[in-house]
Amino acid sequence: MTIKFKPLLLLLLCAEVLIIPTFGRGDGALIPNRREVYGDGRIFDISHRYTPDMPFWSSPDGLGEFLWLPRSMKNGSLANKSEMKLPTHTGTHVDAPGHVFDHYFDAGFDVDTLDLETLNGPGLLIDVPRDKNITAEVMESLNIPKGARRVLFRTLNTDRRLMSKKEFDTSFVGLTMDGAKWLVENTDIKLIGIDYLSVTAYVDVIPSHHVLLESRVRKTVR
Repeated sequence: MTIKFKPLLLLLLCAEVLIIPTFGRGDGALIPNRREVYGDGRIFDISHRYTPDMPFWSSPDGLGEFLWLPRSMKNGSLANKSEMKLPTHTGTHVDAPGHVFDHYFDAGFDVDTLDLETLNGPGLLIDVPRDKNITAEVMESLNIPKGARRVLFRTLNTDRRLMSKKEFDTSFVGLTMDGAKWLVENTDIKLIGIDYLSVTAYVDVIPSHHVLLESRVRKTVR
């Protein structure tokens, strides 16, 4: 994907931004546009829509209600005002180094310290063998080109539609400890994405995160 940075940086300087809406079919119907591909196909929105039934870490009941309307025009208010409360580690998200290293957390290495140039740009989508986690052996077999900086792994998680099931599933596919080490030692990858709530397998989820985030230059997205 290719993203122009100047407009984005201008938006970040604003406290409020208004986007003039365009609606669906041209026949007057009020249908909001929800697109996954923008412009000439160079920009892809790979984020999941937040819903009460989306999976949430360790929960059998999904995310639950996270959005409500304390002020409503239907009840006499001048405008609709919504409020939202949910953990930042929900749905499609990015991990900061402070997520798994307390000294980074105390030093302020939050998501706002991450390099936008790493988070935006061409990405390589790779289909992973469906019968195993992403081990060192699997990583080596993928033949990822030298110089690839952003890689998204499509796994059995997609085939099983795990992000459409509200109950958290510990059997999801992810990087194992040795797979994470192989990636760090043998590739130029700076951003990793996967199709469930953790880039690393449940069996050693924190140690593998330590391997990936210790240098502070690598991001994990899911």
